Amino acid sequence: MTTMTSHDVLYAVERLRGIAVRTPLLTSTAVDSFLGRTVVVKAENQQRTGSFKLRGAYNAVAALGEADRDAGVVGGSSGNHAQALALSARLLHSTATVVIPADAPTAKVEAIQALGARIHTYDHTKERRDAIVHQLAYQSGLTIVPSSNDSRVIAGAGTVAWEMLQEAPNLSAIVVPVGGGGLLAGTALAAQAHNPRMQVIGVEPVTGNDVHRSLRAGRPVPIPAPVTIADGLRHTEPASRAFEIIRQLVTDVITVPENEIADAMAFLWSHYRTAAEPSGAVALAGLLRAAHRLPDGPVGVVVSGGNVDWPAYRQLLDIAMERKGRAHVAPVLR
Repeated sequence: MTTMTSHDVLYAVERLRGIAVRTPLLTSTAVDSFLGRTVVVKAENQQRTGSFKLRGAYNAVAALGEADRDAGVVGGSSGNHAQALALSARLLHSTATVVIPADAPTAKVEAIQALGARIHTYDHTKERRDAIVHQLAYQSGLTIVPSSNDSRVIAGAGTVAWEMLQEAPNLSAIVVPVGGGGLLAGTALAAQAHNPRMQVIGVEPVTGNDVHRSLRAGRPVPIPAPVTIADGLRHTEPASRAFEIIRQLVTDVITVPENEIADAMAFLWSHYRTAAEPSGAVALAGLLRAAHRLPDGPVGVVVSGGNVDWPAYRQLLDIAMERKGRAHVAPVLR
């Protein structure tokens, strides 16, 4: 397995120049006062295709030879990587086939269709997505672009943290969602190069705690297909390439229950006026749960995506607001 370094992230920065949006860092005086520290929120829900996934997908497809791009690409996804792969293929004059769960959010499915990708659905509780991807690749001569288990995808994801650290160089910690592990691994590479003492914390649902368990075991630990509102984090095992980086460079991975994920979505809307999907709000949920465990100083939080169906989003926010009665937010907004 080829060793990755921060140079891979820098190459991705150049490849993505003019392609990926440099998403804003959001701040809230109320949140800073509430938590007793400066918090900056990287709004990757404002990225093209609505999530950070474009960075890795484009970096990977752009690195392919002309013959491979002409033949087309294929990848498995809960929805966000599929959108990113579809757009990347379109921008680079290729074609994309994506394997997504049959119950993927409608907003994600419609976006994938609009970008012209071929869609293959599967039952994520019974079928193995990667097996389907490999079968399609073999049958049609397609190049596989994984959502996490690829050095170019990891490097592209690392550009999120690279941008954060250009604007907020004094961060003491960065908190990110973790599914397959590509974003967490890329963040760790970027942070290590900037400041080896900086803590990098991954956050995942309690029911989808494969990376948490794997980090403690020192090896990838598979879990049953998780049931969680964070549909982008329903992985059953960390990607091997990403996990090697996580094991070496990541400080910790913590878990959050479902109700706190919904609370974080409401918190993001209340304080930052930004709409996050459950998977995208997980990192903030982790910060709210474990801020006392982080070192003193400013903290960066990645909101990784915002592709959520409006009815589901509204329902989750209504439930969170009703349950907490706004007790979970600081008294003064903005």
